[in-house]
Amino acid sequence: MRLPIKCSMPAREDGFTLVEILVTLAILAAVLPALLNAFASAARNQALSDNSTTALYLLKFQMAQIEMEGFPDVGETSGEFGENSRYHWNAIIEDIESEEIENVRRVQVTVTWQHKNRERSMSMTTFVADRQKSQTQQGQQQGGGR
Repeated sequence: MRLPIKCSMPAREDGFTLVEILVTLAILAAVLPALLNAFASAARNQALSDNSTTALYLLKFQMAQIEMEGFPDVGETSGEFGENSRYHWNAIIEDIESEEIENVRRVQVTVTWQHKNRERSMSMTTFVADRQKSQTQQGQQQGGGR
């Protein structure tokens, strides 16, 4: 006669219970919208940052173009960067009226673009001196004193 062998190991439970699944779904439902909102906000900010960086490089480019011309003429000019570009520039050049400073002009360049149906802009200002006139004046002052 054989005696039955008792197994001291508990019965295995495979899988998750319904309560565990419901708790997991409730946590996901609470956290997922916040995560999606954070990712969407990061994407919007990245697009704005890309546009601002592009505008900054275009602004520096246009300012360098004006500075390379030498002593710019007084007035206002504008244009766009290539055909069908959403970036436009405007330059205002004016004389500095001062008794102490001569032959200096103020140059302000502004780049504008559209971002999400809003106009954005970035500006830069510099001063440009007429080096030929100032060198001629220095030469006359030095030569006249001898």
